[in-house]
Amino acid sequence: MSTNYAVVVEKYAERHFISKFRKKYKGAWDVTWDGMHEEFKRIDALIGETNIVETITDQGGIKICKTEFRVHNTKESRHASGNRCIIAIHRNTCVVNVLVVYHKNDLGDNNETSAWKNLIRENYYEYSKLL
Repeated sequence: MSTNYAVVVEKYAERHFISKFRKKYKGAWDVTWDGMHEEFKRIDALIGETNIVETITDQGGIKICKTEFRVHNTKESRHASGNRCIIAIHRNTCVVNVLVVYHKNDLGDNNETSAWKNLIRENYYEYSKLL
């Protein structure tokens, strides 16, 4: 039996990223987010699906992962869409924190991984030591 996780969207993620997706995609974003929320509630079932969830680090009961998603009613695959989400999975408390939701072009022309890791370090002190 798989564990149901509580899904918490951090204010930074909502304010800086999700609001842009909501504005751009309107109702399609709501359907997309509902699906992502359901996946995150059952994150254990997705881990190991390398094309959906990539574990970045796993330390002290906290796993930071990058996931891919596509917006509802768009034609590209999860990977080709360029849409990503960085989450922190807290195994001890069964909570998934949504830290950053972005399109890779949102992060500038530099290295995508370096860019989101810097966002985490600058905005989430509690996770900065894990990266």
